[in-house]
Amino acid sequence: MISDPRTPLQPLHVTTYEQLLEKVRYEGAYPTRERAEEAVRLVLAGLGRQLTGDERVELAACLPFEAARVLTAQIPDPQPLTGWAFVKDLAARTDASLATTRWDTGAVFSAVATLAGPELLTRILHQLPSGHALLFGRAELTAAA
Repeated sequence: MISDPRTPLQPLHVTTYEQLLEKVRYEGAYPTRERAEEAVRLVLAGLGRQLTGDERVELAACLPFEAARVLTAQIPDPQPLTGWAFVKDLAARTDASLATTRWDTGAVFSAVATLAGPELLTRILHQLPSGHALLFGRAELTAAA
């Protein structure tokens, strides 16, 4: 297989699924690896329902295989959710509180942002409705009216 050197398919740094789970466990202060994995699966599945196009493909290439599979197994919704609606949707799917779900989302998105890098994350945020930047730990900037 010949690939174009200008469009790398692999991230510059390789992270294993176990390393991703440990990062999320640390960021979320979860008591067990299993709890961190629940958060990863929930949030990545939700993100998989929001992303389309090149950003979805490129993000999947940045993630460990197991995480990429969770992301890409989802069929994107025709109308992406705002950041707050995203959290509410995940909470409803798991019967968890909004606070817990927001915490889970922030812990997972922190790790995802690191793996994606600033350029890809900016493109992802441009694709998503308002409110997602805060979930990724970025300021939500809006144009002046």
